[in-house]
Amino acid sequence: MTAIRLQTPLDLFLGESQRALETVFGAPAAARPNPAGDTAEVELDEAERRHAAGLMRINHVGEICAQALYSGQAAVARDAATRAHLLEAAQEETDHLAWCADRLHELDSRPSLFNPLWYAGSYAIGVAAGLRGDGWNLGFVVETERQVEAHLDEHLQTLPEADLRSRRILRTMKADEARHADNAEQAGARILPQPVPAIMAAASKLMKAVAYRL
Repeated sequence: MTAIRLQTPLDLFLGESQRALETVFGAPAAARPNPAGDTAEVELDEAERRHAAGLMRINHVGEICAQALYSGQAAVARDAATRAHLLEAAQEETDHLAWCADRLHELDSRPSLFNPLWYAGSYAIGVAAGLRGDGWNLGFVVETERQVEAHLDEHLQTLPEADLRSRRILRTMKADEARHADNAEQAGARILPQPVPAIMAAASKLMKAVAYRL
């Protein structure tokens, strides 16, 4: 009988490092078709193109952060069901990451220059949240996804009217984020106490201000 080799801390470190490198520097592959599908591309003027690209760069950063958060949380989750929930949500966030990357390319733009920093900070936050226990872990998912829903609503209101490709992507992302939050609530998420949600919102606001331009 072949013995099953248990993962060592070094194995875990190398696995998480590879995941980080693939997320930040790789070309993510979506499991689902791009929601923009065959929606016709409409020519935007330069100001509209820059604005749409800035918003999609913010959303790309948000998906980098989501990958890091979920990976950090899953790495220290105590319950197998919680870990599976986090990894399943992370897979859908990979779809979002790929769609946002595709749209940035279509808009002749680039991802944020600070993606390695966004990933590292979010991973650390994910680990810290996970170490509090699975109820807090899931509560962090709920609060994160609700805040993401809110900023996607803002983006849908301010995107150029003609940018239907970006709109279709963001609407699908918004529906997915709402489902992730609902699933986490049903799995036993705890409500995060203040000032945690306020700090999360402030950090998100800073990230959005920087990522829009850089």
